[in-house]
Amino acid sequence: MPRRALQAVACAALLALAGCASMAPVYERPALPVQPSVGGEVGGGVTNRGAAGGAQAQEQAAALAALQWQQVFTDQRLQQVIDAALANSRDLRVSLLNVEKAQAQYRIQSASLFPSVAASASQTNARSAVVAGGEAQAQTSRSGGLSVGFTSWELDLFGRVRNLKDEALENYLSLAQTGRSTRISLIAQVASNWLNVGAYGQRLELARETLASQRKTLELTQAKHQFGVASAVDVSQVQTSVESARADVASYTTALEQARHALDLAVGSHVADALLPRTTSTGDVALARLPDALSSEVLLQRPDVMAAEHALKAANADIGAARAAFFPKVSLSASAGYGSDTLGNLFDAGTRTWSFVPSISLPIFNAGSLKASLDVAQIQKNIYVAQYEKSIQGAFGEVADALSARRHMAEQLDAQQALVQAAQTNYDLSDARWRNGVNSYLQALDAQRSLYSARQSLISLQLSDLVNRVTLYKVLGAV
Repeated sequence: MPRRALQAVACAALLALAGCASMAPVYERPALPVQPSVGGEVGGGVTNRGAAGGAQAQEQAAALAALQWQQVFTDQRLQQVIDAALANSRDLRVSLLNVEKAQAQYRIQSASLFPSVAASASQTNARSAVVAGGEAQAQTSRSGGLSVGFTSWELDLFGRVRNLKDEALENYLSLAQTGRSTRISLIAQVASNWLNVGAYGQRLELARETLASQRKTLELTQAKHQFGVASAVDVSQVQTSVESARADVASYTTALEQARHALDLAVGSHVADALLPRTTSTGDVALARLPDALSSEVLLQRPDVMAAEHALKAANADIGAARAAFFPKVSLSASAGYGSDTLGNLFDAGTRTWSFVPSISLPIFNAGSLKASLDVAQIQKNIYVAQYEKSIQGAFGEVADALSARRHMAEQLDAQQALVQAAQTNYDLSDARWRNGVNSYLQALDAQRSLYSARQSLISLQLSDLVNRVTLYKVLGAV
């Protein structure tokens, strides 16, 4: 067989040997440290982890993962505000830049699997003293060289380099999921702040309506007092109600301004008045219908859980690199080129040069540092296992709380709306009886305060309903 063919076969064999083994443990996803279902029992009270149960969980996970934020937040003004936040958020920008940095580090580590080939050229001029016949003479020498080759390329016989590459990949994927989580949190924060502005606007409008009504009542009561129909006590009671309404107007004006400041801060720029909410009706935020119970495996699609699992996989790969350090490390250096004492005949026959320098290094004594490094890697994996399980437990609690609130929210809203209607009827009757001189103003005042409180509570409950929808979007890990 020709020499070139032998060389090609040898190179192919070395490449095949490189990366043919891995010392990393076989990765197994830890069992879910929570109940099989979240929010109730799946499938009539029995959760099957077999084929049927797994298919159901995969369908639920796929449906949630495909949910876009534009499908959740349907109000066009809110969509424009969210778009501005995604473009302006510095936190999101830093998170995405960290992802790009991790991706570049992964490419650097991946390059270690292949030899780095470089070309080098040199020209050496030297003058030295040579003693000949008892006399010193100056002698000038010149040499030139041109070579191409690679230096210290490690043959990855035991998977050390490949495990380091896998670790870098998992770290990159973990940061990518962290960036996704940051994006979801930003969208949810902006939506909540936007809805909060709308709710404070409604509270302020209600307080202003109440103040205007009370001022008219005060004018009427003062007129009655002049004709001796109403007493000074009635005037004083109405005056108290007016001042209380004035205080609420000032308080809600301040709260609305602060809510707008919080929204501007979350968006990263000033939000125009035209993009602010005019109402907090349920049409502003829509969410796909969800069952009362979900398989806990749906939690595995959350970005924080996925980030924790990628970190766990990175620690698993690090164990492989630590184990491979116990075995010999084989490196190759090779070069081929030309060398001559003059540049003019650099490429003449007989000026070709080459070198092939294999080296092997075997750890013999290191005072236990390699064993300690392996222990550190294994302990670090156990830490990431605990953090992964903790992230699932935290996700389980958040989703369970959100689904529980969602389940009872309709009943609360219905009851509160009925309370507002009853309070309105009571106030209308009490006010009519007072105007006709049947009752004192105290009863009408109590009825008015009850109606005002019920309407404020309804606004708060409607806001809670909408914020719960935003929370469901966030805790379910939609994109």
